Amino acid sequence: MSVALETLAAPWRHEEDIRKSRFLAQAAPVGTTTEALAFVAAAGDATATHNCWAYRIGDAYRFNDDGEPGGTAGRPMLQAIDGQGCDRVVVVVTRWYGGIKLGAGGLARAYGGTAAECLRLAPRVAIVPMGRLLIHCDFAELALLTARIREMDGAIERETFVADGAELTVLAPLARLDTIAARVVDLSRGRIRPRRVD
Repeated sequence: MSVALETLAAPWRHEEDIRKSRFLAQAAPVGTTTEALAFVAAAGDATATHNCWAYRIGDAYRFNDDGEPGGTAGRPMLQAIDGQGCDRVVVVVTRWYGGIKLGAGGLARAYGGTAAECLRLAPRVAIVPMGRLLIHCDFAELALLTARIREMDGAIERETFVADGAELTVLAPLARLDTIAARVVDLSRGRIRPRRVD
């Protein structure tokens, strides 16, 4: 059985003082690597000693130690993301050096621990796998179909009018796609055959 992954419901911040250094973790939900890198750029503080970061979006992940010894910041932060069961998340931990060296183990614990605590405290939501159906219907059936689709947790992602009706792209939780497709077939008495598009 696979573990259900979560992402953050909203951006979150958490701050810790560790042996006179200040560590500020900022985390946010992201859907693309472009969004993650934009957050990294916006969250970093040019006056800080280091702005280390990590993100995971499905199989895509990256991390950066921003001048800290290799493997002491970014990788522990990525491990914190994974350890907290998160996906589609970016974390930036900013450090203001306080004059006491922490050593490699201390740095890894500080960066990883601050990131993990930030993610632990942040409000989260489950990631629901989504899928799409393509439906072609007559104009007369459009209002009824869209109402029924919405009742079953489907959203009309795109609606295009063509000569003989409408083409609908329906976005819905994967677990609901077969139910929606079967209901559309029933409502149309078998004339409409929804097609999966993934």
